[in-house]
Order: sequence, then structure tokens, then C-alpha cells
Amino acid sequence: MFKTSGIIIKSEEEIELLRHSNILVSKTLALMGEMLKPGITGKQLDKKAEEFIRDHGGIPSFKGYQGFPNALCISINEAVVHGIPSGYEIKEGDVVSIDCGVYKNGFHGDSAYTFAIGDVMEETMDLLRATHKSLYLGIEKAVAGNRVGDISYAIQFFIEKVHGYHVVRDLVGHGVGRNLHEDPEVPNFGRRGKGPLLRERMTIAIEPMVNMGTRRIRYKKDGWTIISRDRKPSAHYEHSVVVRKDKAQLLSDHSLIEEAIKNNKNIKRL
Repeated sequence: MFKTSGIIIKSEEEIELLRHSNILVSKTLALMGEMLKPGITGKQLDKKAEEFIRDHGGIPSFKGYQGFPNALCISINEAVVHGIPSGYEIKEGDVVSIDCGVYKNGFHGDSAYTFAIGDVMEETMDLLRATHKSLYLGIEKAVAGNRVGDISYAIQFFIEKVHGYHVVRDLVGHGVGRNLHEDPEVPNFGRRGKGPLLRERMTIAIEPMVNMGTRRIRYKKDGWTIISRDRKPSAHYEHSVVVRKDKAQLLSDHSLIEEAIKNNKNIKRL
């Protein structure tokens, strides 16, 4: 491990430990995909997730982080991110974004997925599909020699110019490693060829946060939950990745989540 301009370049051994942390995150999110249904509460999901993480040798990264009270961030409908799990009973037509972090073997994993519960409106499904696609367009640019702005531009162009949605400006992706949040910041908006240079073995979390309507946000009274100002739906997908020479390496694995969704009739697939 060494630093360059505040950015930590990982060794291959450290990357392997990061991968293990991220796979546990993905397995936890897959469990949430199995459990989600109308009538279940965020508190029930959070309790099960924390038990699962600890049973597999991990520690919830988010719990206690800057005072956050839970293992999961569960953000529903107009909530963008940082939703506190509550007693609200999830209902048919809700979209539920679940963000999970795990600390294991000295490294953090971080990933997120937005689930559609039951008969979600097609215009909302289009938002989820576009946000999901933008994540992978950003990941395509996470190769050595590019700059952070190349990731940012790819996401912003697809979301705003192609689809007419809005990227949230106040929240960004980030480096990930021994610390949950490391340099560099990875915005979902920006200019090609700008920002920090991407070097091989940098590890970053790319996470488009997209609103159907205005990009403006506000905090709820709980001081954590961030919602869209016009209260239109929001979507959030996230992968932790390694910058490589030709193609980024995924550390988290959404295929585990998508396999779980296949077997849950309560979730509408993308």
C-alpha cells in the first residue's frame, strides 16, 4: 500500500481482503432481496442484516459511523440515501434503496441496490433501469489513465442528456479501503479529462444517486434521511471497484442480489 496525492493505492493482498468484505455486503443485500415483501419493516430488515453480518465475521460499517444508528441505510421512494430503518411497513409500489457497508479483516465493503416492490409504476421502473445502467457506464471508465471526471461525465450524460433525470450534486462516490470513505471523491457529474488521475489498484465506490425530478434535496427531521425536494422517486446503485489497466474489476457482486430477486415474487425485476 502507498499513497499518491492523498489517494491510497492498494496491494493485491489488500484488494483480496477488500473483495471478501464486499462479497459479504453483496450476500447481505441478497438476503434483503429474499426478505423484502409488503408488510415488512425497515427495522426487521436491519436487525436481520446485522445478525447476518456479525455471524459471518463482519462488523456493520455504518452503525455508529458519525453517529448513524443502524447497520443499513434504507431509503424509500423519495428518500435518496441515508434513510434510517423504521417501523414503516413497506407496501406494494414502493421502491426501496438499501445501502450496506461491512468491515472485515481490516477493510470496508460498500454497495447499494434499489428494489422495486410489487407493481411499481413503469415510469419509476424506467428511473431504476437508467440509474442501474449509468452505474455500469461509469464503471467502464474506471481504467488506469482516465480521470475521475470521465466516470462522472459518463453517468451525468446518460442520466441528464439521454433520459432527462437529474443527478444529485450534493452527494458523491468515494475511495474505499481501510477507511469507509477515502480519497478521491467520485462525483456523478463532471467534465471528461478532469479530476484526479485514475491509477491501477485504486479502489473506489461508484454510486449514482438519481432523482426523477429536481436534483435538489433536503434533510428530514431525523437529521439523516435525505429526500428529493419535489418528493419524486429517487434511485441509488453502488459498486466498489478496482481500477485496472483495461477493465475495472468489480469487488461487490450484484448477481447474488439479482439471483435472489428471481425467486421473490414480491419484487419486480429490472
